[in-house]
Amino acid sequence: MTANQTVTSIPSVQQALSIDPERALDEICSFVIRSVRTTLRRKGAVVALSGGVDSSVCAALCARALGPDRVLGLFMPETDSAPESLELGRLVAGRLGIATVLEDITPIVDAAGCYRRRDDAIRSVIPDYGVGDSPGRRWRAKLVLPNVVESERYRLFSIVAEAPGGEIHKARLTPDAYRQVVAATNVKQRTRKMMEYYHADRLDYAVVGTPNRLEYDQGFFVKNGDGAADLKPIAHLYKTQVYALAEYLDIPDEVRRRPPTTDTYSLPQGQDEFYFSLPYSQMDLCLCAFNLGIPAAEVAGEAGLTESQVQRVYADIESKRRATRSLHLSPLLVSAVLPA
Repeated sequence: MTANQTVTSIPSVQQALSIDPERALDEICSFVIRSVRTTLRRKGAVVALSGGVDSSVCAALCARALGPDRVLGLFMPETDSAPESLELGRLVAGRLGIATVLEDITPIVDAAGCYRRRDDAIRSVIPDYGVGDSPGRRWRAKLVLPNVVESERYRLFSIVAEAPGGEIHKARLTPDAYRQVVAATNVKQRTRKMMEYYHADRLDYAVVGTPNRLEYDQGFFVKNGDGAADLKPIAHLYKTQVYALAEYLDIPDEVRRRPPTTDTYSLPQGQDEFYFSLPYSQMDLCLCAFNLGIPAAEVAGEAGLTESQVQRVYADIESKRRATRSLHLSPLLVSAVLPA
């Protein structure tokens, strides 16, 4: 916001987040058609369906813009995926009338050492992790981060593990262990993207990325994994706006009611406990207010937070932007190289 701008014309951040679904739909569909057919010169689109609202909306948008027969939905479960992810993905694909392919990526990520490397890192802080595993009875785990509005201290990741007998273990990860867990699980995202481009190449289709604005802005994606795509139709939309579009597009209620999840770790895990540390509705309000230059004191009541809590959220937004800036960069060159 420039020095001469004011926010008095915006009665509430919630109003700033409201959209005209029909207008948004027309704008995005035009973008998809132009991007796929003219800029990229492709015949259709590949969308990885996770059973979440973002990928469901992207698939629906592509089906509207290109026609259902020009969209391929890709299911890519692995050992740690929640069963409902595949079930909901199939529900969406059936509703849209698009073709689908199932690619179980477990053998690929296992061969790359994903599970072994992750488990080795977890065992550095929970030595018994994985001991006693048997078919149908195995250890499960997830990463957690302290809530940003409840802690003024430097926040460190912990691992929460559940033994086959149900006992819960929690331990703070060392920086090395945390990086190894993340590096290992990122193999899943990069494997999925490899499969997306395989199918895109064989069909002469474009790969559609599914991040919303909150994820895109805050770097909640894996570089050359789910961050890679030929076009990203909803990266300009806050999560709240994606839900509004999902309702307008008649995305199944089961998908719209599902809490946002990473679906990366074997224990159920919401995005708010892993990365954003706040429910998406509050994060949307805070990010939108931050982008509009609205002081923390003015958005606190609307977000259901105190002024100091909003200030901590603002600081976290800036911190994540700095920390993930490299994810948005193209490969660095000594000097510009123009296409032949």
